[in-house]
Amino acid sequence: MKRFKFLIFLSILSIQSCKTQTNKINGVSFVASGKAINQTDVKPVVNVNANYAAIMPFGFIRNLNDPEINHNTDRQWFGETRAGAKQYIGELRKRGVKIMIKPQIWVWHGEFTGFIEMKNEADWKTLEASYTSFILEYADLANEVKAELFCIGTELEKFIENRPEYWSNLIEKIKAKYKGKLTYAANWDEFKRTPFWTKLDYIGVDAYFPVSDKKTPSVVDCLEGWKKHKAVIYNMSQKYQKPILFTEYGYRSVDFSGKAPWVSDRSMNQVNLEAQTNTTQALFETFWKEEWFAGGFIWKWFHEHDKVGGEDNSRFTPQNKPVEALLRKQYKLPNE
Repeated sequence: MKRFKFLIFLSILSIQSCKTQTNKINGVSFVASGKAINQTDVKPVVNVNANYAAIMPFGFIRNLNDPEINHNTDRQWFGETRAGAKQYIGELRKRGVKIMIKPQIWVWHGEFTGFIEMKNEADWKTLEASYTSFILEYADLANEVKAELFCIGTELEKFIENRPEYWSNLIEKIKAKYKGKLTYAANWDEFKRTPFWTKLDYIGVDAYFPVSDKKTPSVVDCLEGWKKHKAVIYNMSQKYQKPILFTEYGYRSVDFSGKAPWVSDRSMNQVNLEAQTNTTQALFETFWKEEWFAGGFIWKWFHEHDKVGGEDNSRFTPQNKPVEALLRKQYKLPNE
């Protein structure tokens, strides 16, 4: 009887450990560039109190129906290659920054990767072989550099929907190479249908949820807008007994920043720093205090900090904008 009670106690502890995050991931999505980085580029990451950086090597395909992924070539920017990713990681490690390696695909003309879908079985097989080569290249790097976290893909819903068995097998191949924690970066409207969360350590979400239709939403507006989404996100965490990780989050410094946060259209160029700050603050207030929430990676962070962002910039980066101070303050708070 005592042994039975002890086993129940261990089971409860195991469940609680899945739900409780004692150390939040306070991350930045460190954008690849055409050259090596140095400690001058790392210092602003440390200054904003980030403890993680997502390093993002890239593969490229010609269009949504092309099965060939080109990667790790001398035609890419340095930071998009294996050598570049390793160099970035080495510099960040010198200051104690932990690493998530997050390989991504870019479709020419910026088409949405979630729509990648082949038209016949032969092309699906070619895509699978090509993606396996791409992702195992970086699983091997993750093992080499002992990255704390590896992301097996980003926003690939049609690929996953059509080839679930392939993805299940791929995860096993990744685990044979890399022994750290795994996640997948599901789009905000995709994660509810992702079929393999039981095989991963975190439910990864690119958190571009719509939270307000207002030109300059207040924090209160956005907190209200998060309520329906938060309930769904929480239920997913409970269903799978996995912590939620925002593999990407962030807002542009533009009017209507909370209406369709995934939009990167350059025609949206009316700078609105208050909108960016309010939407970001509401996200922090909604999630960072929750035990089932692991943390996240703000989108995007560039090298040469002094030359990017700024109060005339309408893009996602928080750098040299009021939201950077908010980020610094949030990332400095004691972990929940």
